[in-house]
Amino acid sequence: MAGAKKNFKATKKFESKHLKGVLDQRKATAKIKQRQQVKTKKQAKRAKDAEFFKGGEDGENATKSNGTKKTANVNDMSVDDFFGGGFEFIEKSQPGKKASKKLGKRKRDEPEEDGASDEGSDLDMSGDEVPVASGSEDSGDEDADDVGMSKEAMDALAKDDPEFYNFLKENDPEALEFDDADLAEVDELSAAEEEDQPKKKRKKDKKQTKTTEAEEDTPDNELTQVMVARWKAAISERQSLKAARQVVLAFRSAAHLNEDDEDGGRSQPYKISSPEVFHDILIVALKQIPEVLQHHVPIKESSSGKVHVPTESKKFKVLSNLLKSYISAILHLLDTLSDDATLKLTLSAITPVIPYLLSFRKLLKNLIKAVVGFWSQSTSSDSTRITAFLVLRRLVVVGDNGIREAVLKATYQGLIAGSRVTNVNTLQGINLMKNSAAELWGLDQNIGYTTAFSFIRQLAIHLRNSIVHNQNESYKTIYNWQYVHSLDFWSCVLAEHCSPLKEAESGKESQLKLLIYPLVQVTLGAMRLIPTATYFPLRFHMIRSLLRISRSTGTYIPLASALLEVLNSAEMRKSPKQSTIKPLDFHVAYKAPKSYLRTRVYQDGVGDQIGELFSEYFVLWSTNIAFPEFALPVIIMLKRWLKQSRKKTGGNNNNKVRAGLVLLVQKLEANAKFIEGKRAKVDFSPKDRAQVDAFLKDFEWEKTPVGAYVVAQRKAGAEKAKMLEQARKDDERKRKEEEQEALEENAEELDDEDEEMEEFDDEVDEDEDSDDDED
Repeated sequence: MAGAKKNFKATKKFESKHLKGVLDQRKATAKIKQRQQVKTKKQAKRAKDAEFFKGGEDGENATKSNGTKKTANVNDMSVDDFFGGGFEFIEKSQPGKKASKKLGKRKRDEPEEDGASDEGSDLDMSGDEVPVASGSEDSGDEDADDVGMSKEAMDALAKDDPEFYNFLKENDPEALEFDDADLAEVDELSAAEEEDQPKKKRKKDKKQTKTTEAEEDTPDNELTQVMVARWKAAISERQSLKAARQVVLAFRSAAHLNEDDEDGGRSQPYKISSPEVFHDILIVALKQIPEVLQHHVPIKESSSGKVHVPTESKKFKVLSNLLKSYISAILHLLDTLSDDATLKLTLSAITPVIPYLLSFRKLLKNLIKAVVGFWSQSTSSDSTRITAFLVLRRLVVVGDNGIREAVLKATYQGLIAGSRVTNVNTLQGINLMKNSAAELWGLDQNIGYTTAFSFIRQLAIHLRNSIVHNQNESYKTIYNWQYVHSLDFWSCVLAEHCSPLKEAESGKESQLKLLIYPLVQVTLGAMRLIPTATYFPLRFHMIRSLLRISRSTGTYIPLASALLEVLNSAEMRKSPKQSTIKPLDFHVAYKAPKSYLRTRVYQDGVGDQIGELFSEYFVLWSTNIAFPEFALPVIIMLKRWLKQSRKKTGGNNNNKVRAGLVLLVQKLEANAKFIEGKRAKVDFSPKDRAQVDAFLKDFEWEKTPVGAYVVAQRKAGAEKAKMLEQARKDDERKRKEEEQEALEENAEELDDEDEEMEEFDDEVDEDEDSDDDED
């Protein structure tokens, strides 16, 4: 009894812990054995067919041979024997010698023998090298089991027997395609999934596929809308991998459209001659392939943005080749597109598949390069730039540290390359790039700090080399648009991520805040490198960059001296010359042409910039308790300059500049009196830092005298910029109309000349006819 009870407990324990696993293992083993039996039966059937077609003699030779078969002589073989015996190297000089090279092609019509082959016999290919016909969808038929030649074998065949290789290229080009080989596993995976479906549904699907294939039997693999619609339905209804594979192949054909095979490109599985079919396959591939991937290999994403992709699963390993082919086709297609809507759709299709690409570093490198190219291209529209930026942002969010660093570096390099040419037409796009790229550096401030530090250090090294090696052209490495936009970009980065509001949201001090000091030092050194009137516009650009940092971070940066240097220069102390040239646009110029120097137009523009920048500088501290003492030195220097300008000899009689500075002095004095009146009512001493910092903290700066002046000045500047933009658009429209009129006139002149030539030819013909009649 005790032994029976013990056995009963062991049985219960086995049933609860091990029975399910053992049964599952047995079922899996039974499935594998069943597949092997089916495969063996098919091979035996093909062997019998081969013996029947070859005849008894060949069959006996095939069974007797035990790996000692010599290389066949082509002169002793019939055409059927040649094509039925597989591909072998035919040596012209020594027909009886064994083949010196091994081919990855087994005989199509002979069974595989255990034990198999000697040095001269053909080698079987592995499952990964099995080529599948691009137009085939039935992975269960006999042709799917045929194993094609490897690419190395075909290359050797092209070298040793170019005539036969050309024959294959003309009559059977699909035999030379190898990229589809890796996609064959997709059909196998899809077939395995179909086995799990109910039998009725499987029969119904097979009937549908057979009827549609019969309807779609088109010559030369012509892609039709019916085929695309069927694939689309199969993907939408049951997430079919077979249909997805065919869509990727057709999409690749669309991406390589109009590429000749003679140029070195291989032939594509489908031919597309209709624009409607091209549009349909693009829409299906770009919108539904990511959905198929998400269905079969779902991604798990945490709240912090980290993603987990099951890269160890069988499905991912099989679908990785499909994914690489899909992304490669997208990258190739991007080079050929120019329409904004299609570009936006193509770029947006990359975003959902980014997590799957993290393990393919080489492909990811090409993808980053292509996307950054569209983001930084001056001809790209704003919508295209934003879509490309979303792809880059997704890469930074889900990628590891290496990918993030690569994206940040490529983005910065793209920004520098895209800002080489700065004018009225490109300025808006450059500002969009700077504002969007600045966001990337705050997603991971550890990587952002290291990359920003290295790039700012690089700018400092360029500045130091320009100062140390003081040659004629050394300053040009600093005084150019790329350097100016670099400093301005880093000011955007620090202003966005080092503001008190951002730090309050994150709950800690920004790591990028440590970069404020080196960036300010580099900017101040660059603006004083050549303190001449020619580069006053560049100085104004850099002062605006520093004002942005000071405004956002609350950091005090001494800028009054840089503006006073401009005011005390020889350009502004003497009376200007009269000129009728067009006013200089300081927003799209970093240097003034020589024709503008010492002119009233340039001096008026510089005076306006000085007044605007002084007011923007002082409004930052308009509510500070120390404003009267802070503004006093500048007020004294401005009054001294105004006094000097009123002299009859050696003064500046430019009333516009003087009027602007007088108004500025009045506003500064009024703001100083306003602060003095407010602080006269306080009851704390200067050593009480908390009370000092809280002085007028909640008071709106727009209500101070300087604040009200700046608000009015900004409004007037916006209206002026709007008027200038409208005038520029009108000029451009008129220019296009004039060009169109000129083209029409030229066309009319050409038509008149053609008519005159026709009349002349008619006259000549009439003269010849009259001469013939006289004869």
